[in-house]
Amino acid sequence: MKNTLNRYDIFLKVAETGNISRAAEALQYTQSGISHALGSLEEELGIRLFVRANNGVSLTANGERILPYVQELVNRSEMLKQAAFRINHATAGTLRVGSFSSVTALWVPDMINYFLKQYPDVRIEVLDGNYDEIRDWLIHGRIDCGFLSSISAEGLRFIPLYEDPLYVLTAVGHPLAKKDYVTLDEILDYPYIAEAPGSDNDINQLLEGAGRKPDIRYSFRDDTLIGAFVAGNIGITISQYLVLKATPSNTAMIPLRPETRRTIGIGMSRGQNSVLVNLLVDYMKDYCADYDPDR
Repeated sequence: MKNTLNRYDIFLKVAETGNISRAAEALQYTQSGISHALGSLEEELGIRLFVRANNGVSLTANGERILPYVQELVNRSEMLKQAAFRINHATAGTLRVGSFSSVTALWVPDMINYFLKQYPDVRIEVLDGNYDEIRDWLIHGRIDCGFLSSISAEGLRFIPLYEDPLYVLTAVGHPLAKKDYVTLDEILDYPYIAEAPGSDNDINQLLEGAGRKPDIRYSFRDDTLIGAFVAGNIGITISQYLVLKATPSNTAMIPLRPETRRTIGIGMSRGQNSVLVNLLVDYMKDYCADYDPDR
């Protein structure tokens, strides 16, 4: 599209100046580049556009006929650029954000209240999903940006925000509950309650590298259900500190060794340049720099 429009711009400039060298100077092209672009356009259209005159070039009769159509195409291209600029630089409209449960519960309400106060003409639409769903929504343009773990952001632009440590969650009376820390090998000796595929790629990758498979008794997408089954001493699980803030009180959180963290951030398409997304990123950077999950 860009190359085609450049040929049309060149056509208009040569028609305006009647001179290839002056057109090349105005457009900062070489003369050979101008001649090549015109030849390519003539080949594309099947029309001879210019003839050489004494002091330059002039439009052929067919070139004169095609001129208003090329001008309209270039004008519409400029209108499209201006419309995109207005969309990307507006502080009004709808910002579609993907989020997963712990961030939706702990961060998103503050984020929405900030925008309500500072940018009342901005409506934030929140789509709650797992990592795989949020990634898919970004790739297919259903959302403008989304909270993700870095491990799920391949191929996307990713802005890291927060390092969230992994913990082991057990029932209060479990044999591991009184330990100062727990290793992955110790965890695999007990029945395990897992998150559904796509819900926690960080932990799934950790388990896949353990050398032996966990004894998965149940698998749930909902963190509340996992916490309930752990509290009932049906199995243990690994989860992130932010997630565990909402677990039942009759459970124990034990640090995992070696220490492992997930990096939470905001993912977006590489071409994303919306002013609303940039405002969200700036706010979340400041928010996470001072964030204390225990306050």
